[in-house]
Amino acid sequence: MRTLEELEERLARPSEALVHDLAELDGDIMILGAGGKLGPSLVRLALNAVRGSRRVIAVSRFSEPGLAEALEGDGAAVVAADVADVESLPDAENVVFLVGAKFGTSGRESTAWFTNTYLPGRVAERFRGSRIAALSTGNVYPLVPVTSGGATEDTLVGPVGDYAMSCLGRERVMTHFSETHGTPLALIRLNYAVELRYGVLVDLAQKVLAGEPVDLSTGHVNVVWQGYANEVTLRSLRHAAAPPYVLNLTGPELLSVRQAATDLGRALGKEPVFTGEEAATALLSNAGRCHRTFGYPSMTPAELIEHVAAWVSAGGRLLGKPTKFERRDGRF
Repeated sequence: MRTLEELEERLARPSEALVHDLAELDGDIMILGAGGKLGPSLVRLALNAVRGSRRVIAVSRFSEPGLAEALEGDGAAVVAADVADVESLPDAENVVFLVGAKFGTSGRESTAWFTNTYLPGRVAERFRGSRIAALSTGNVYPLVPVTSGGATEDTLVGPVGDYAMSCLGRERVMTHFSETHGTPLALIRLNYAVELRYGVLVDLAQKVLAGEPVDLSTGHVNVVWQGYANEVTLRSLRHAAAPPYVLNLTGPELLSVRQAATDLGRALGKEPVFTGEEAATALLSNAGRCHRTFGYPSMTPAELIEHVAAWVSAGGRLLGKPTKFERRDGRF
């Protein structure tokens, strides 16, 4: 994956399992928040999986110039609209909800709560007759011991900070409408998706290349290839239920930040600089249920490290959206 075209092709390459699962669903698929960082690749993946058998509707304000036209050229039915104007949106039997606010919400907490809690409730009520897959986050869990194996779907939630609390609010409000109306719902607790333009590994590669210190306070993370995350999100529509189907979505490995930075440094020809010491706890999820249901990611962390190092060293396009994974106070 040396070019943007090669990366986009890889992200949009459907497995036969995805093709099969979407074929089992009736009706169109609408993706709300299609203009965000993972939306375009998920739209293209859905298009390639349904193979013209039904519409894939992409909804967003589309602030990035040319994106709406590009997705329309790929075959999507594009609706340029504010998702908050829910009554204006077309009907669809299957809805994927990607809208969320994380970065820059410190000091703007009301915006986070509007986007992450109030808006999902309006969407759940508007599409109560649909099947919904909603992207959530592993941040709803507390920090857990590194030796624990990660929080499972049965772990008691314990969000830290307004962002995480508002995301738990999203789950609670959507669950209310799911149970009230019998709406099939899947809640996907994702952390941390990685591709070559953003993600924990890109954050680390940039620091290593620039000679900036890598903070080891959050010494361990989970990561997962974005292409797998997109596929599982779409396939979860088939598992949506009332009460909701809850799923942790991440990779199977516990990744050491120190080791990942060292491996990136070796590939980049730079010696990483470290600061701090690894804490005994971290934001970690156990995605065993996901892997048993959907299989394992097609790309390992070692492969991702190799691809990210090559991309960053070659000056490949980045999205400029750091994960801030190292924050332990919930302030993003």
